[in-house]
Amino acid sequence: MTTHTNVAKSVRRVMLLAAGATAFAGFGAYAAEESGDVERIEVTGSRIKRADMETASPVTVISADSIKASGATTIDSVLQKMTATGGAMTNPGINNGSGGNSRIDLRGLGAQRTLVLLNGRRMIASGTGAASTVDLNTIPVSMVERIEVLKDGASAVYGSDAVSGVVNIILKQDFEGAELNVQSGISGEGDANETSVDLTLGASFDRGNVVLGIQYMDRGDASQADRDFSDCPISERTGDDGNLELYCGGSSYAPGGTIWTEDAKYKGDPDNTWRAFNDGDFYNYSQASYLFTPMERLNLTGLGRYELNDSMTLFTEATYSKRWSQQQMAPQPVWFDFQYADWMGADAGTDNPFVVGEDISYGRRLTDVGTRNFSQNVDTVRVVVGVQGELDNGWSWDVSYNFGRNDSVDRLANLVNMGSIQDDIEAQNFNPLNQDSWSDLSQYVYTEQNSGGSEMGIFSASVAGDLFELPAGYVAMAAGYEHRTEEAWYIPDSLTAQGLANDPPVEPTGGDFTVDELYAEFVVPLVSDAFLAESVELTAAARYFDYSTFGDDSTWKLGLTWRMNDQLMLRGVASTAFRAPTVDELYGGKSPSFEQVVYPGAQDQAEVTVGGNDLLTPEEADTVTAGLVYEPSWFEGFSLTFDYYNIQIDNAIASVNEQYIVDLCLAPDGSGTPINTSNPVCQSSGIYMDNSKRIVFENGLQNIGAEETSGYDLNLAYRFEALGLDWSTSLDTTYLEEYKVTVAGETTDYAGLITGGIGGYAKWKSNLDVTVASEDWDVSYQARYIDGMDSSACLSDPSDCYAPTVGSVVYHDLSGSYMFTDSVSLRAGVNNLFDKQPPYYSGNNDSNTDPYTYDVLGRYFFANLNVKF
Repeated sequence: MTTHTNVAKSVRRVMLLAAGATAFAGFGAYAAEESGDVERIEVTGSRIKRADMETASPVTVISADSIKASGATTIDSVLQKMTATGGAMTNPGINNGSGGNSRIDLRGLGAQRTLVLLNGRRMIASGTGAASTVDLNTIPVSMVERIEVLKDGASAVYGSDAVSGVVNIILKQDFEGAELNVQSGISGEGDANETSVDLTLGASFDRGNVVLGIQYMDRGDASQADRDFSDCPISERTGDDGNLELYCGGSSYAPGGTIWTEDAKYKGDPDNTWRAFNDGDFYNYSQASYLFTPMERLNLTGLGRYELNDSMTLFTEATYSKRWSQQQMAPQPVWFDFQYADWMGADAGTDNPFVVGEDISYGRRLTDVGTRNFSQNVDTVRVVVGVQGELDNGWSWDVSYNFGRNDSVDRLANLVNMGSIQDDIEAQNFNPLNQDSWSDLSQYVYTEQNSGGSEMGIFSASVAGDLFELPAGYVAMAAGYEHRTEEAWYIPDSLTAQGLANDPPVEPTGGDFTVDELYAEFVVPLVSDAFLAESVELTAAARYFDYSTFGDDSTWKLGLTWRMNDQLMLRGVASTAFRAPTVDELYGGKSPSFEQVVYPGAQDQAEVTVGGNDLLTPEEADTVTAGLVYEPSWFEGFSLTFDYYNIQIDNAIASVNEQYIVDLCLAPDGSGTPINTSNPVCQSSGIYMDNSKRIVFENGLQNIGAEETSGYDLNLAYRFEALGLDWSTSLDTTYLEEYKVTVAGETTDYAGLITGGIGGYAKWKSNLDVTVASEDWDVSYQARYIDGMDSSACLSDPSDCYAPTVGSVVYHDLSGSYMFTDSVSLRAGVNNLFDKQPPYYSGNNDSNTDPYTYDVLGRYFFANLNVKF
């Protein structure tokens, strides 16, 4: 391939920018095509190929070499360390409710607002159930050439979901030869062991190229019981000295049974006596819960291109992913209500304080049955077939069909059919107050099995080329049409659907939609070779869409790049974006969710019924970015980028904050009496507190929210030679100025807060990277800084909390490689070098900390052997 002077200059410039864009950033060769004497390159955020890769929108590039240096075997472990991420990013440290999935959340606005592409085309929604986002486990790390992260809204270019940004994962498409990687890792505590093996094969022939890849990964588990910070659920209370103190708490649903009456709370003992419940009776569920979840995964990938003639090429992409994942939680807690009858005491000879006819709420931890074992078996396939070519006038065209399907089966073992037990209580065949009745539940135990999936089909056609010439250059255009269909479904287990597993019934989900879209994009050169204006370029894009679910609308984007000279470029983008409601959001069946709440005397988890709403309409967003790129000639090898971003979302799809509903709709004296009953929020929630002091209400999705976030990204990079070695340094820093969420008139600014369920929003996050390399070895050091935060649960009165804040955290990673020959190299490293433990804070999420934000494993060692043939 010929490299021309102006292209080489652009490539060198972007190499510097990529290094400064992220602490993990390196630069891999970009796919390109030649048109005349100028090499055209397509960059994420635009469908127009151009000679200069610096566009109006900020793009971070993460190379395959950087991924290897981090020891990552999954995409999420790379992306979730970026400073531009935040919030609730599902990862292996999430045991309760993860379903084995891994997600990316740019700007902390939610995974559903980050669009994930594979080779520039939309990925199938994947994971467990009626998935609405992309499970990153479906993408093989071994096949990644680079990852481009666009930190800007791009709905006008790519359609729905590109609100907070776009992650475009580019696979190896021109690979030749064979490459084998064998990697193994283990934590400093001797658990969470991991083995990964991958093989990549590639060959070129006269008219094309084929690349095949296979990757297998097996990851072990770690238990909360094996870490000091998580071996017991920590609770807070006022000590004898009047100060707050910590103690080993847990669940009120204890072995032996717990009973709530109107006036008291009792604990059952093995001798069939009942006494007052005390702090020592709480059940320690951490001892049976995973801290880090196990998974097996198989990825198969095939990419091919074949030149049909001199101007037409057939291309295809095929990926298949098979995932086996597990989670483990404490034995099932059950609860039900009944009236005390004399046979319950007299027949069993029990000593109890209950009165005949008294209403009793009974709860119990079924330790004799065993832990709840969750497992998922997930298959995801994606196939793209298309033809691309070039017309005689130099215009390029592309026609393709993109098909994807995701199927999942998830199981939950060691559940008890409480419907049958309650029937036996009515028939006086089961005495809930007699411990012997609970000693053998084998006839009631069953395994829940649910199935779900999603399917996507996209037909697309596009053209791109130069329209006409202006004094400053050619006006370029890209335009196209897309027709997309999406379908999703979830079928709950028959017993679960009837609510016989003790939880309320779970309804099925099913639905589909279609959308037709037209888009056009223009690049207009305004000025060139003028004083303080080496080039000024305007970009414009628009998209029209028509959904079967809600109708039609449009979105647009305007961008400007002003290159003053070879050293300084100013850039800015203003755009609108949208996110269409997913099948799950539209047609999701009602199901129970257990959410953390604080209310005097109540259990700490409320039973909340959630579900879809077929009247939802799209979220709408206005986005603005503005910044500069500076590469001083007086400081060779140095580059700086600085960008401001602002994203405002209206008509946001949301549910009302659970704590807000409790505070608004229940009397503050702890009586559980409903108040503000004429308020629409309280009316729709139907909130009440049952006899077991559990708060129960409904909280479905609505277009009732608004969100606004803004901040700054600063990226510094410096590459130089010293001591006969090549040095590369970069510093990536993000400052979160605000993240305001408004639901039902209640506004919360999450900037600087850490929560009990939606992750952390540190104001400052920074990644430092230093790499030094010789001809046959290299060493990389990374430091990740997360600023201190305040607990959202303690904002009203920090003095009520033992730990209302968390301090800043810094993680240090170190790795190095050595090339024994041109074909054999070894890389080894340690992440979290100083074994930094995650912090405790009041109102924490799980494991007494926030596994969305912090590393829960501790020090981790890995080694990788690479062999090229």
